[in-house]
Amino acid sequence: MGSDSRKERLPSVLLGSKGHQVRYRNRPYERAKGFGVLLQSYTTMLVQKALWFERSLFVSTLLGLAGTAIASDILSVAFYAKEKNQLYDFISANGEIDYGCRPVVMAAEGEHKLHAVISEEHYDHFKRNLDPEVVRVETLHNLNKRQTATAPIGKGDRFKGGKVAPRGLGTRKPSEYAAIQSAGILNADEVYTAMKGLEKEYGMPLFTTPHKTFEGATVIGGVANKAEKLKKDKQYIYFISGIHARERGGPDNLIYFISDLLYANEHRKGLTYGNKTFSNKDVKTALGAGIVFLPMTNPDGVRHDQANSNLWRKNRNPASARPNEPLSVGVDLNRNFDFLWDFPKHFNSTVAPASTNASSQAFYGTAPFSEAESKNIASVYDQFPNIRWYIDVHSAAGTLLYSWGDDVDQSHDPKQNLNNPAYDGKRGIVEDSGYKEYIDQADWDKIRLQANRTTEAMSSVGGRDYVPQAAVGLYPTSGATDDYAFSRWHTNKNVNKVYGYTLEFGYPTNFYPTSEEYIQNIIDTNAGFMEFILTAVEIGLKD
Repeated sequence: MGSDSRKERLPSVLLGSKGHQVRYRNRPYERAKGFGVLLQSYTTMLVQKALWFERSLFVSTLLGLAGTAIASDILSVAFYAKEKNQLYDFISANGEIDYGCRPVVMAAEGEHKLHAVISEEHYDHFKRNLDPEVVRVETLHNLNKRQTATAPIGKGDRFKGGKVAPRGLGTRKPSEYAAIQSAGILNADEVYTAMKGLEKEYGMPLFTTPHKTFEGATVIGGVANKAEKLKKDKQYIYFISGIHARERGGPDNLIYFISDLLYANEHRKGLTYGNKTFSNKDVKTALGAGIVFLPMTNPDGVRHDQANSNLWRKNRNPASARPNEPLSVGVDLNRNFDFLWDFPKHFNSTVAPASTNASSQAFYGTAPFSEAESKNIASVYDQFPNIRWYIDVHSAAGTLLYSWGDDVDQSHDPKQNLNNPAYDGKRGIVEDSGYKEYIDQADWDKIRLQANRTTEAMSSVGGRDYVPQAAVGLYPTSGATDDYAFSRWHTNKNVNKVYGYTLEFGYPTNFYPTSEEYIQNIIDTNAGFMEFILTAVEIGLKD
């Protein structure tokens, strides 16, 4: 499954986490000092499979030179185990598997499940070799077959170059949803013209971020508030979406939410999302908080994914690409932020919260903020220095994640913190007591209150249940936007403290929603955005 700069790795399907075993049909393979102990007779076969998987997880035209859809053998699966630590072992042994935004483990009728996207050949391998009494794998659906039922990408420009403003679902009757549903997911150009339409219709200020993407795109943002004149120090809410290109509908969720707020404010209306309603007073309160948003932070990746329907996740920067390895194009932007980015240094050697392998879906880049897109997202904190609450919109898990993501939270030992080099090499083992990430108890209480309120609002809509949880979950991450947001103040007390979250809408691995799911995702997230802002106002926008 590729190699890591800190060590040569044998096929990750053979590796277990330190002190544990991953059992393959009653044949245990144990990791000793970070390396797998293999049965010699299996080495050649599994090396070949690992190399095949790395190079052939998706079709060979991911560079975009010849567009194609998802390969016919890409499956959405779930791994099941009775104990969480069994899935932890599995993730440690199979770090290069595509777990979506990050590994998320959920309760499942007396056991635990972990969603992933894998090839049919890799699925067959796991079926043959995993001991189902420990970890078993089951198919959820074939993504290629499911793709025929997914929501289409919009054609043309429904906003006519910005002459027409978008209008969301919260100010419409359910009978009117069909127009948005039939028009499909916003194409990349429509994200820009929608923003121009909001500027024209409501006078919403737009701004450009300073760094052009590899393909020359400019990332634009908007500011929604009640003030007649923009005051950059009076904006306290920051939302982004579209950082992972394949997570379709993220930009739409944000644009339609802002559209709802502006329309409802001008027409003195409230908002209705399924069973959840908000008054016009709530609308004015939300706008009064000042909302900065970047609806499409990875335009190159979004364009590529929409053109090819190949589940493209990263940006399109080829700086680290290798010949004949199309998967090596691009960086996972959500591993490129300056939060414990140098994971081989900061984390225990048995965990991989990101990847040094350019072909990995979680490739972390060449340096923190090596990418234009991540620098653009961070630049907003400089433009709007008093931002206090932040959401990075993703799919697809049905969760709201809060800091920390590198290890389990604790509030009793402030020495165990991200800036203390004494704990380098000890982070990331969520099962142990050797290191846990410090968080002030007052901050912890605020963060959890916000997460609980927001997910309760989303669940009350009537579409599905959403779950609040710490970002570390079962397995750590590094370089993520939400942890970067919260860590800024912990590293430099001269900047504002920001409470960072990741909202994962939709159902696990449904990166391409059906038309019905697309509408439900808008409703769910918009209710969540609204509750998030109102709760932020209640908890506090300032020190």
